[in-house]
Amino acid sequence: KGGIGTASRLIEIEGETYTVGVLVQANFGRRHQLMVGGLPVGLEMTDKMPEIHSWGEAPAGSSIIVVVATDAPLLPHQLKRVARRAGLGIARTGGVGSDSSGDIFIAFSTANAEAGRAQTMASANFLPNPHNTPIFEATAQATEEAILNAVMAAETMVGINGNTVHALPQDELRAILQKYNRLAG
Repeated sequence: KGGIGTASRLIEIEGETYTVGVLVQANFGRRHQLMVGGLPVGLEMTDKMPEIHSWGEAPAGSSIIVVVATDAPLLPHQLKRVARRAGLGIARTGGVGSDSSGDIFIAFSTANAEAGRAQTMASANFLPNPHNTPIFEATAQATEEAILNAVMAAETMVGINGNTVHALPQDELRAILQKYNRLAG
């Protein structure tokens, strides 16, 4: 069960601090694919699986929409590169981009707003490409966290004909993470 999740990172480049924020609408994957902290936790979860009564097996695809926002000054081609890094965060959670997935990644920058309002020639600042790696890393990390936040916040839903998709059993997840020493206590 997914939903909407957010996460962000602060990064420093050339003495300036920038924010990379991610919002996801996560509706993809299967529980057995779920990865948390590099662990295939979905394979160990057996509690509260989806209950489908009338329309058979759900399609494998589903979708995710990822919006990456930053105040780092980037050019359009750099923002395309940033958007592509969202796929790395999805993969960290076990997403595979199945055949019928409807995945959409977009990225924008709030920097250089005055250049967009100019009525004459304008200049825009941008970070040179060699400085983009921290933004890529922050994008992958924040995408992963936003997906996990969406999954953790989701509630059980009962739909038509009693079809039920259960929320992730957080106690079971906690026990699995503790089993592999990924949580204190």
